[in-house]
Amino acid sequence: MALNAPRAWLICYDIADPRRLIRLHRFLKRFAQPVQYSVFYYEGSSAQLARCLHDIAGRIDHREDDVRAYPIPNPAQVDTLGRGALPDGALLHSHENPGLVTLLQALAE
Repeated sequence: MALNAPRAWLICYDIADPRRLIRLHRFLKRFAQPVQYSVFYYEGSSAQLARCLHDIAGRIDHREDDVRAYPIPNPAQVDTLGRGALPDGALLHSHENPGLVTLLQALAE
């Protein structure tokens, strides 16, 4: 896949300090969709993700915190248990993987 081709990603984090946690959450909400505590859905190219991770790197403590990005395959298979796939009031729009939106909405009902 080309570096400039958009794709879907999950950005997940475990932040030790509550202040850094809040700051990172606010930062990611600007361009990614929260789908679970400390898990965000992000769409962008590999190059855009690299820039995002570079910005995140300046906001975390590399000795205490853990941030990971996982590519989501297309088509995606999503299995959920419990309350549903998305937090209340969350909307997910996907240009890269429209089937993911349909699947998550169906699972939340």
